Order: sequence, then C-alpha cells, then structure tokens
Amino acid sequence: MVRKTKEEAEITRLHIIDAARRVFLECGVSHTSLEKIAAAAGVTRGAVYWHFRNKSELFFAMREEATLPFVDRVVFGADDAEPLQGIETALLEIFRVLADEPKTRETMEIVAFKCEYVDELLPLLGCSSGQQTFLGDLVQAYARAGARGLLRPGLTPEALAMDTFMFVGGLVKHWLGGGPDSPFRRDAEQMVRTHVALRRA
Repeated sequence: MVRKTKEEAEITRLHIIDAARRVFLECGVSHTSLEKIAAAAGVTRGAVYWHFRNKSELFFAMREEATLPFVDRVVFGADDAEPLQGIETALLEIFRVLADEPKTRETMEIVAFKCEYVDELLPLLGCSSGQQTFLGDLVQAYARAGARGLLRPGLTPEALAMDTFMFVGGLVKHWLGGGPDSPFRRDAEQMVRTHVALRRA
C-alpha cells in the first residue's frame, strides 16, 4: 500500500509539472500563479504545495525533466570514433530531440521566450550543470580532433567549443521562435554540417 501511494504521488507530481508547462506556455511564467496551475492540473493548491514549495521550484523541476532526452540522446561517440563526426552527430541530435519531444520543445520555448529572469529565476541566466557538461564534452571532442590533426590550424579546442556552444544556443532559439516554416528550422541540419565542416583541416 505504501509503495502504491508513492507511485500515485509521483504520478500526481508529473501531472502538476505537465499542467505548469501548459500554463507557463500560454500565460508566461510571471503571469502564472500556483492557483492557475492547480486548476489546470485538476488538483487543490495544497496538493501543489505538497510537491513544490513555490513556483520557482516547480519551474526548475519542469526544466530538469525536459533535459532528460538531451542527456539520454545527445552523445559525442566513443573516444576512438572520428571526433568531428561525433560532434556533428551530437549537434544534429539536439534538433531531433526538439522535433521528437513536444514536452522538451515546449519547455525550451518557455525558457527562451516566456520567462523574466528576475528574482528567484535569475540563476537561470547562467549556464546550467547540463550546459557546462555539454561544453566540457565539446572541449574534449575538439581536443581529440586536434590530436589527430583534423582541425584547421590556429584554433584551440577551448575556442572552438565555446564558438559551437554559442552557435547551438543561437540556432536553438531561432529554431524555436521561427516556427515550422522558418529557414532556421528547415535548414538547421545543413547549418550544423556547415558549422562542423568549417573546422576541418
């Protein structure tokens, strides 16, 4: 019975996160109250508070859930794989995740366009732990490529990784904001391939 209760509580928690995502997307984070989220989830406000101390904690839980497909799917390949091909594959997978995973895509839209970064959400302006890991993985992959003589001369792994990090962040934002018919969404794959090709020796 206790296990069933825990399972039910987790189902309710995920249901509240889903409702928050819908309301945040429709109303924006600053115009969303826990009362609105509770109504959308079909639960009491007390049920929301039982799982989340405040709106910011709920927001961070929503964002954390949305990053899981990236963690599972965006990988740079084995150390003995061709490093630049591994980078290209990983970058392409980011946009496949956005296309395949509606919850992740909606959460990224909220983070990019529906959130004011003030007060308790101010820490979001910095890199998340997942982004830091991604940047570190880029540095290592470019370092492997450099060790094999695959990089254009005069480019350090750190500089290349930061450039790719900024490129992907900008392309993701335009991919999300431009809609299904925008060149950023239509041509994202070619843009990624060109970005990586420009680094080759």
